[in-house]
Amino acid sequence: MTGRAVAIVQARVGSTRLPRKVLLPLIGEPILALVMRRVARARMVDEVVVATTTLPEDEEVVDLAVAHGWPVERGSEADLLERYLAAARSHDAAIIVRITSDCPLIDPEVIDRVIGAFKASDVDYASNVIPPRSYPRGLDVEVIARTALERAGREDHDPAWREHVTPYLYRHPERFRLVRVAADDDHSDQRWSVDTPEDYELLRRIYDALGRDDATWREALAVVDANPSWGMLNRAVVQKLVPPAGDGQ
Repeated sequence: MTGRAVAIVQARVGSTRLPRKVLLPLIGEPILALVMRRVARARMVDEVVVATTTLPEDEEVVDLAVAHGWPVERGSEADLLERYLAAARSHDAAIIVRITSDCPLIDPEVIDRVIGAFKASDVDYASNVIPPRSYPRGLDVEVIARTALERAGREDHDPAWREHVTPYLYRHPERFRLVRVAADDDHSDQRWSVDTPEDYELLRRIYDALGRDDATWREALAVVDANPSWGMLNRAVVQKLVPPAGDGQ
């Protein structure tokens, strides 16, 4: 598939388990700023856009975007599928790259790998999160054809699924062409997303050890391997799961 590949980074301050997490500092910068900078380094991404909500509290996200010159779109708090579609339409995206703002170690080479697989395979959806996982949690990349996401927007009537944007696609392999992108080795036991104070403490230690924002995920893994006790910091954190289908599926 050809056309513009637009990375859309969802961000809001209203996280329930760790409020304002996207604005928390790592090596002196907000997590969202690190995510945006790292995503922008992906060679196959044409533009990076922040998608936040219309809630007054998310003016802080908008202010940060304006201060850094990032494109920003605002939409529904709960219906993230519609928020993504609105941002994709506004920025003429043929290919949508979904990134969440709680992944401060998101890796541009991994992003390019998933986009490359998407383009080479002529599919509707490519991802490194299709089970079985192999990358650390926090390197999650989903690449979606705009036409496929538009179809999901029309057909998905489950509010819980729409909040997670893409379940309608990957849970309907009979309707959409999917491709799984795997790492060369399995590190799915690592949790590098920030959803709880324990997650944040781990990422703070990793970033303090690395001392810079352009380290690869392999460099981060080397730091964690050199400090095996760090992995226990967030080992007990339970990942929020996408609920099963409701009546609309």
